[in-house]
Amino acid sequence: MKKARRVRRRVRSEEKEYVHNYITRKIRSGEKLHFTLIDPEKAQNSEELSNTAKILSDAGTDAFLVGGSVGVSEADVDRVVQALKPFKKPVILFPGNISGVSRYADAILFMSLMNSEDPYFIIEAAVLGSPLVHRYGLEVLPTAYIIVGYGGAAGFIGRARPIPYEKPDIGAAYVLAARYLGKKYIYLEAGSGAPAPIPPTFVNAAAKIKGNALLMVGGGIKTAETANEIVKAGADIIVTGTVVEEDPHKAVEIIKAVKEPKR
Repeated sequence: MKKARRVRRRVRSEEKEYVHNYITRKIRSGEKLHFTLIDPEKAQNSEELSNTAKILSDAGTDAFLVGGSVGVSEADVDRVVQALKPFKKPVILFPGNISGVSRYADAILFMSLMNSEDPYFIIEAAVLGSPLVHRYGLEVLPTAYIIVGYGGAAGFIGRARPIPYEKPDIGAAYVLAARYLGKKYIYLEAGSGAPAPIPPTFVNAAAKIKGNALLMVGGGIKTAETANEIVKAGADIIVTGTVVEEDPHKAVEIIKAVKEPKR
């Protein structure tokens, strides 16, 4: 009986969608959101991580994403998630593999890498990870992950065929397919440390076709001006990671641009 009650509690937790409701409530009120991406493999110094998280939390970042493509264990993810919990912002898993699942997180981007050539990253990793997600009672955010342009480590490890920046029509077709598959989130990814961000024209083509799905854009966003352009093009959520690692105060400027976009 106790086991049955625990299972029912987990299912009810998933159905309540606390994090999804938090995100959609903000967007429906007219806000654009900023997510801070923390790579556990690069966040080895706990004191530095806490200082960075405080700076970005105070600046108004809306949530923390935790994940990386290379060298990440579940113990690493647990450590980072627990370090971020005191800042009272949703902590959302952004797993590069099944080792990126933590029982301590609030939610998980439950992803399919749509333009991978490897079935493992399209569906098999999700199948293998789903029992853990269910066991831990994590809130699920169904996400279509689409690699664009440079692609970075995520594109290389995920064996993706990145969509060229100059082919927004192909990107829009992937976004439409994700929408028809019922994905609630669509994440356009240029790759960590991308030399150039996804162009606003590409983002705008995706935004026009996304329907009720929420559009996340990340990779190569290093300035407030770039973030502002991508928000104006139709992104609902901006994700920054590399700039956070390099200079948290520059990330603060990006958060301000997301929250107060210039028209």
